[in-house]
Amino acid sequence: MTTVCLLGTLDTKHEEYGWLRDRLREAGVTVVLVDVGGYPTDVPAEVSAEEVAAAAGADLAALRARRDRGAMVAAMAEGAAHTVRRLHARGAIDGFLALGGSSGSSIAAAALQALPLGFPKLLVSTMACGDVRPYVGETDATLMYAVVDLAGLNSVSEQVLGNAAAAMAGMAAAYRRGRAAPPRTRPAVALTMFGVTTPAADEARHTLDGLGYETLVFHATGSGGRAMERLVAAGLIAGVLDLTTTELADELVGGVLSAGPERLTAAARRGVPQVVSVGALDMVNFGPPETVPARFADRTLLRHNPTVTLMRTTAAEMAELGRLLGAKVAAATGPSAIQLPLRGVSAVDVAGGPFRDEAADAALFAAVRDATAGTAVEVHERDEAINDPGFGRAMARKLHRLITLTEEDDRA
Repeated sequence: MTTVCLLGTLDTKHEEYGWLRDRLREAGVTVVLVDVGGYPTDVPAEVSAEEVAAAAGADLAALRARRDRGAMVAAMAEGAAHTVRRLHARGAIDGFLALGGSSGSSIAAAALQALPLGFPKLLVSTMACGDVRPYVGETDATLMYAVVDLAGLNSVSEQVLGNAAAAMAGMAAAYRRGRAAPPRTRPAVALTMFGVTTPAADEARHTLDGLGYETLVFHATGSGGRAMERLVAAGLIAGVLDLTTTELADELVGGVLSAGPERLTAAARRGVPQVVSVGALDMVNFGPPETVPARFADRTLLRHNPTVTLMRTTAAEMAELGRLLGAKVAAATGPSAIQLPLRGVSAVDVAGGPFRDEAADAALFAAVRDATAGTAVEVHERDEAINDPGFGRAMARKLHRLITLTEEDDRA
């Protein structure tokens, strides 16, 4: 029997949750109702609010007495994450569904972000019409805009919630069937790419596929880098071909596609074999031209498309990026290599290209060499641009050798 976790604040949304539960049951789904509301309700739940709070090490009665809404929401969010993680680990649920306004969505977000990639998770929210990063994080969650406020049932909310129930019933049933399918046997490797490194990434991907790997490609747009780091940290990746490390530039300079300070650290910590390059470190990303901060008015800018403006990194910034990249790779506990394209780090950093700056690139390369000198990191310099034929293939073959050596060491 397909089972769905229906999680929400039953003290304020009991009518909506009762209606959703009935629609799921009509679809043949068993429901595990989890109450994350702060105050008493007559609606029976399989997991009570007291149990959720206790999962976070909190006492619900004490939280109520404090009358601190922020502390209540934080505790219930933490408890919700522990609760759904435990239900999933037991194989007790096949999907996750929640609805809410700002507070309910934040509690639900903590829970859905605790669930693994591929597990069906859907949030119906009044907040799903703007910046949804706080709710999605790096997960594959599905968000549905509530359209009207979730304050009672009406012809619009019933249509939206009915679609949500039907979608979750279908996703959960498919997930349950998929659990019985034979597991994939090809090891997964991660590959980072950007529009300006696509030829190299495509060549690397085809080479890896031919070597027997399942290649997971991540778009280096901030969320892509964070998603990759999360999968590596979870132990789901056998090797990393980090061709495109441009997110480091956005983090350093203040662009809009930063993946945060933890970028390029998960493989190093877990000892996962990695081959790293400096793809698109010649640029920082902004939105349309009018969104570029005034302090960069005298910089070299390139309108990539109507919504993306690229800014060329300076020699000083490139030197710092080289130091950061080299230090992160040098801290690795597993086999690591760096491959440098001496004739250009992106499609626009080539002879005659708008971002060609040999001095800036030279500062990057020198800083990488200095940061890795005397370490176990192999640095390979190739007299070609990153997208020249052979560069991506060489990175892929090097990663294969590092993975193979690691496997041989494990068997020894």
